[in-house]
Amino acid sequence: MKRLNPHSLGDLAEFLLTAIAARRSLVDDCNYKSSESCAVRTQQVAENSKSAQVELMTRTAVSKRLVFHVGGYDPITPYAGAQRRFIREIARFQTAWSVKASIGGLHDGADQTKWSVTTSGPDWQVEVDYRLVRWDDVIETFSRRTIFWRIPLGIIAFLDFVVSGALWAYLRTNWHYAGFFLYPFVMFGILALVSFLVGMFAVKTSGSILVGMIATVLVLAALLLGPWRWLHLGALFDDWIFSREYVRGGNSILEQRLDRLAAEIVAAASDCDADEVLVIGHSLGAVLAVDLLDRALTLDPALGTRQTAVTFLTIGSSVLKIGVHNGAGRFRAAVARVARSRGIFWGDYQARVDIMNFYNIDPMAWMALPPENGPVIRLVEIGRMLEHATYRRIRLRFYRLHCQFVSGNDKRASYDYFMLTCGPVSARSQTLAPDGAVSMIGEDGALVGSPASSGEPLAEPAWRTGPR
Repeated sequence: MKRLNPHSLGDLAEFLLTAIAARRSLVDDCNYKSSESCAVRTQQVAENSKSAQVELMTRTAVSKRLVFHVGGYDPITPYAGAQRRFIREIARFQTAWSVKASIGGLHDGADQTKWSVTTSGPDWQVEVDYRLVRWDDVIETFSRRTIFWRIPLGIIAFLDFVVSGALWAYLRTNWHYAGFFLYPFVMFGILALVSFLVGMFAVKTSGSILVGMIATVLVLAALLLGPWRWLHLGALFDDWIFSREYVRGGNSILEQRLDRLAAEIVAAASDCDADEVLVIGHSLGAVLAVDLLDRALTLDPALGTRQTAVTFLTIGSSVLKIGVHNGAGRFRAAVARVARSRGIFWGDYQARVDIMNFYNIDPMAWMALPPENGPVIRLVEIGRMLEHATYRRIRLRFYRLHCQFVSGNDKRASYDYFMLTCGPVSARSQTLAPDGAVSMIGEDGALVGSPASSGEPLAEPAWRTGPR
């Protein structure tokens, strides 16, 4: 078996592929109880977007945007290198869309890492205040624990998610995600079983129980020094340990940080010159982003209804990872409050080939929340965002596919992280448009239908599909 690179979770994919026997993506048909409602909503969004092309409203085009990005549980990528990765990936965005971009200096703080971005085309320019919410210190506290603590705590987390009904919900919504959940615990069970069998063999050949116990301990120690690290089982155990802690009681460091950031969002939406405040959550960061906006709504129930529009995007989301746990009532209440808010537009991007998110799923229905208040669901085809050779190279590297949600595209597509965060059209309008920004940006990078080129305002889609 190929040895995995300990410095990249992306290399975990090949082993994970074998472990869960997942050589193909989910079929296009929804095989869950709310598939019909999911399809209906997708159709409604398309119909509303088409009909809204005749509806003229302001604030579709943006020249200034404030972005709060909440990343997932990633213990490997240092935040000091986050900007370098951003610069590398935005270069692909520039090539694909025929635009220009420049990045400002890095300002690192306890709660967030900031930098400025300026993007431009022939007839537009956007200034972005980009803020990467930090929680690497929280992740590090979990990774610093000794292995003798992480293993029992991980097993407790596993049992908690099984007994709570979460595993059964994963199996019903997306069996690939169930495989992702089971993977670290099954692999640890195999390591423990191998150690036990070696110990039994030592007992049989030596006739001494003591020799068998020593052999078992030595083999297990060797496996924990090698395969445990190579397979990134420690990080995956920590992920589920954190998730259980979040469900059961929360994390005091994160809660204080989210409170401070919520106050910033409220202040920005009430008194800043940005055309759009964009809160975006990737993977498990989507859960924290819901929490963040819920706290902001507690401070200001009218958030987003006054000066500056607030858009919330969940991409490759793990909302259901927490939301289907029987003990996550506090989190489900937060989701309901964010979904009900009249001042926050919520879009949810889901990808079929990403086993670390829930594809073609209405998260509200599976959390037993009113579906009419839920997000606008957009389905992403990652294969259409990349060159064929690139896609073939990464199609079995599941963590790399998961990270495509925050990476640059080779081709213009309806979903593009950098167009959503740095482009001249509001993220709300891009989410509602059937083809994203594809028909809004010309081949030369110009803004199609912009006031500068046509003398008329851009069309703003009507995003409410029902009473809120």
